[in-house]
Amino acid sequence: MTRKRHHPPLKCRHCAQKAVINMRQHKLALCSTHFVEWVHKQTERFIGKYKMFTRDERVLVAVSGGKDSLALWDILLALGYQADGLYIGLGIVGCADYDHLDYSGESHQFVQDFVDYHAAQGRDLTLHVVDVAETYGASIPVAAQVTNRGREKPCSLCGLSKRHIMNRVARDHGYDVLATGHNLDDEAAVLFGNTMQWAVEYLARQGPVLPPSHPGLARKVKPLFRFYEREMAAYAIVRGIAYIYEECPYASGATTTRYKELLNEMEIGSPGVKTQFYLRFLQARENYGLFATARETLMLNTCPTCGQPTTLDGVCSFCQTWARINTRLAKCSPAD
Repeated sequence: MTRKRHHPPLKCRHCAQKAVINMRQHKLALCSTHFVEWVHKQTERFIGKYKMFTRDERVLVAVSGGKDSLALWDILLALGYQADGLYIGLGIVGCADYDHLDYSGESHQFVQDFVDYHAAQGRDLTLHVVDVAETYGASIPVAAQVTNRGREKPCSLCGLSKRHIMNRVARDHGYDVLATGHNLDDEAAVLFGNTMQWAVEYLARQGPVLPPSHPGLARKVKPLFRFYEREMAAYAIVRGIAYIYEECPYASGATTTRYKELLNEMEIGSPGVKTQFYLRFLQARENYGLFATARETLMLNTCPTCGQPTTLDGVCSFCQTWARINTRLAKCSPAD
């Protein structure tokens, strides 16, 4: 009879306390206190190393109610940065097997709970809320039904709309920087997909910092791009940050999810492979001018309707799309 081997609990590298996380790629186990300190120090280091922003600049954090974006806002506040939040209400209320889930409503509530918690601690946070249906005439799922006639998921329209809204709010309220909670798993999966297709125009723009390419645009940054997804989940739990566990119902079957699974399988056998994959891409781009020509040849015009940059010669895709949506909605509406 084989006896089970008893493994003593891992101890924090810096103290005798029980470790709450073991990061194999760093060969580092930490207790809750030292883990939070480590995350803060690493984030501060990445912000400085990649020249993301300074303490004098105003940062707008796009928060979705998920662990990464709320963790990012929490980290920047703890580090003393001028960080406000932006929540975009997409109007996603169930679909397919998720018909019971008010995804957008629950997501918004988690963001509001985060704000309320800080208010109870005597710290008033600024949260901008944009409801897509109220502002533009239809929720994302309804608008997608109108534009795609039910043939496709609303992901493309959702991405287009969120980018436009984030740029607009940052511009209208004078923010210098727009920060998103993309982690290493997100970035590595996108890089994997873009490399598989050799999507040069996207590879040229991928990175932790995207300088403003047009007057009025805020610099876009991803301060969490060096952290694994499980590290951000652990941070949220340790800090007591409540967040929505479910992913967007429309994300089911997305190719990015499959890429994440493949990379996770490789990570099990070779801890740190995701970090190496992404960082060596950044090094190749910086040291060897990878995709430099694609970045230089990108020409942007100004949309005469909204004033935002566009590669089109005239009205941008966002304005064209929503004009079509509202025209079709008007035709479908019963006469007064």
